[in-house]
Amino acid sequence: MGGLAMEEMPLSALFEEARKIHLGASESRADQDVVKKGCEMLQKCEDMVGKLGLFSSNETKEDISTNNLKYLLVPFYLAELTEKIKQEDRIPIVKASYAKLKEFFSFCEAMELVPEEELEASSRGGSAPPADRRALKIARFKRQKAAEAKLLEIKERKERRWRSKRAAALSTPVESGEEDIPDDDSEEERDAWLATINLAICKAIDLLEMLKREEEMLSAIKEKQLKDGEDVFSRDALDDRTKKAETWHKDAAARVQYSRPAQPITCATFAQDVLEGRASVSQGHEHKHQPLIFGPASIVNGSLSTERERMIAQVFQPSHRMPTMSIEDAGLTEMNIMNDWQEQTKKAIEEATTSWHNDRPLRRKEEDEEDEDEDEEAVMKARAFDDWKDDNPRGAGNKKLTPCG
Repeated sequence: MGGLAMEEMPLSALFEEARKIHLGASESRADQDVVKKGCEMLQKCEDMVGKLGLFSSNETKEDISTNNLKYLLVPFYLAELTEKIKQEDRIPIVKASYAKLKEFFSFCEAMELVPEEELEASSRGGSAPPADRRALKIARFKRQKAAEAKLLEIKERKERRWRSKRAAALSTPVESGEEDIPDDDSEEERDAWLATINLAICKAIDLLEMLKREEEMLSAIKEKQLKDGEDVFSRDALDDRTKKAETWHKDAAARVQYSRPAQPITCATFAQDVLEGRASVSQGHEHKHQPLIFGPASIVNGSLSTERERMIAQVFQPSHRMPTMSIEDAGLTEMNIMNDWQEQTKKAIEEATTSWHNDRPLRRKEEDEEDEDEDEEAVMKARAFDDWKDDNPRGAGNKKLTPCG
C-alpha cells in the first residue's frame, strides 16, 4: 500500500497516512516537506469525501456510520497542519488555517456535535463578560480532559483484550478459518471516534481564538511597516548579520586568551541584570537598586508632582512597607558600620593606652602637689585652733560652775 501513488490510494489508506503525519507533527517538530505532503493528502481526502457524498446537511451524528465518522476530522487535521507551514508571509497561512477551522466547526454544528454553551458564546462573539468567558474555558477544559481520559480508557481496554486473546490463542489451538473472524467492537470504535471529534472541537475553538489574534497582530505590524516605510529584512541582510556575529565571536574567542579576566560578580541582582541583557559585565556596579514598584506607581515612575498622581500611585500597593534597599545594599551598609565601629574602638583604645603611659609622671607630680597643699592647710588649721585654745582656756565663760560666781 505504501508503494501506491496518492491518486491510486483508497480513501481509508490515504486518511490513515495523513493521520500518522498529523500525529507526528503534533508530538514533535516535523520536517516542512512532510508537513506539506500531509496537507496534500488531506486535501485529496477532502476532495474524495466531497465526490463520494459521505455527508449531507440534513444528517446528524446518529445518521453517520461508524466507518465514516473519522472523515469529519479531515478539515481539522488540514487546519492544524497548514498552521505549521513556515513561510515569509505568515498572514495567508493563518487565514487558510482559520478558514478550515471555521468549516470544521460549522459542519460539527450541523451534525449537532457542538455543545450548546459553545454555540451561544459563538453567537455572542467577544461581547461576553469576563466571568462567563472564564466559566466557558473551564467547562471546555473539563470536556477536553474527559475526552482524553475516555480515549485512554478505550486504548487500554483494547490492549488488555488483545493480550488476553493472544494468551488464549497460545494455550488453545485455533481451528482453520476462525482466525479470520473479525471482532464485534463497532460500538467501542464509534465511541472512540466521537471522543476524538469532541477533543478536536475543544482544540479548534482555542486555535480559532489564537489564530484570530495572530492575524490581527500581523496585520497591524504590516500596516505599520508600510506606513513607516520599513522593508522586511531580506535573506541577504540576515546572512550578513549572521556572518558579522560569527566573526565577532571568533575575534572575542581569540582576544580572551590575552585579555584580563573580568572582576567576579558578587551581587545577585546585578548578575540577573547581566543575564537578562539589561547590563554589561564591564559596567561599574555600586550595588544601588531601586525597590520594586507595583501598580500605577510603576507607570508614573515615581514622579509624583500632583496630589492626583500621589493618590493614583497608592492604588494596588502592598499592605506592608516596601524595602528601600536590596539585600546587597543592607549587607554592605552593615559591613561599613561594623568597620567604622572597629576603627573607632581601636583608635580609642590606642589613645587611652598612649595617654595613660605618657601622662603618668605628670599625674604623679600633680598628685604630690595636691598632697602638699592639703598638708599645709591642715597645719595652718591646727595652729589656728591651738591659738584659740590659748585665748580661751577650758571652762572660761561658765560662771555657774565657779564658786564665787
